[in-house]
Amino acid sequence: MKTLLKIIGIIILLIVAYAIIAMLAFSKDYHFEKSIVINAPKEKVWQHAGSLKGFNTWNPFAKADKNVVITYSGTSGQVGESYHWKGNDQVGEGEQTVIESVPNEKLTSKLHFIKPWEGEAKGSFILTPEGNGTKVTWAMDNELTPMMKLMKPMMDNQMGKMFSQGLEDLKKLSEQ
Repeated sequence: MKTLLKIIGIIILLIVAYAIIAMLAFSKDYHFEKSIVINAPKEKVWQHAGSLKGFNTWNPFAKADKNVVITYSGTSGQVGESYHWKGNDQVGEGEQTVIESVPNEKLTSKLHFIKPWEGEAKGSFILTPEGNGTKVTWAMDNELTPMMKLMKPMMDNQMGKMFSQGLEDLKKLSEQ
């Protein structure tokens, strides 16, 4: 019994130590990006990445809830275009607004998360020529709260899966 209590005590101590180290050592600035090369000209890729409506045809976060409710406003592909989403617990609720658009090159947006937690982030799609195709880089930047710092390793893993899935779907759409 004493051995079991010692093991449990050590596990708790390790968890507390990790939490303290994570909150102190991990930067509050979070940047995540993934890239893919698509065998299509950037003009064709832009049809699917140059507006929020186009983005939502391959957005893996929106696809996580088939009943998500999305409301668009503004001119498609222009600064000020936005959409509001409200979904299940996995998708949550929030808004995304285009803050910069350079046709066939870059789309930058501001994200405002409402549920399950309040937060802000900036996302971007950058298209650059790569051989006979187009390299697409999907990036997200935000500031982590101390509690979110604890989840950073899991966030990297989850974001990696979602970004990879989305970019693969964009590739399929663009190469048709």
